[in-house]
Amino acid sequence: MGMVHAEITLKNVSDETKAELGLIKAEEIRTATVEALVDTGSMRVIITEELRQKLGLAVTGERKGRTANGQRVVGKITEAVEIQWKNRNIILPVVVLPGAKTILMGAMALEGMDLMVNPVTQELIGAHGDEEEFLCVGFQE
Repeated sequence: MGMVHAEITLKNVSDETKAELGLIKAEEIRTATVEALVDTGSMRVIITEELRQKLGLAVTGERKGRTANGQRVVGKITEAVEIQWKNRNIILPVVVLPGAKTILMGAMALEGMDLMVNPVTQELIGAHGDEEEFLCVGFQE
């Protein structure tokens, strides 16, 4: 399978809260629209340090991980970011990897937005059609 890219918008959730409280204007909410590599082998969304700074995201911790080539790295975990693709969104912390040059959208974001990669067309699509769905495991009426 080839590489699949998607245009996503990242938004600082803390800024959204401040705007709702009237502490900042809506146009001051820091956002960025970027091209992301859809990486079904990665769990998390990975961003660059430059993007973290642009969005004004606070670092809340660190996590050890491993890159695709097996290299061990320590990534910075950030506060929550709203990740939007077309009409779908999810709020997650993201990881900043040292030296990262590419934005990756991993399985947590894909699953949370009910998305999958179509291996035939090499594009991101809704797993259950055009409308986002959620699954309630074990819930019965």
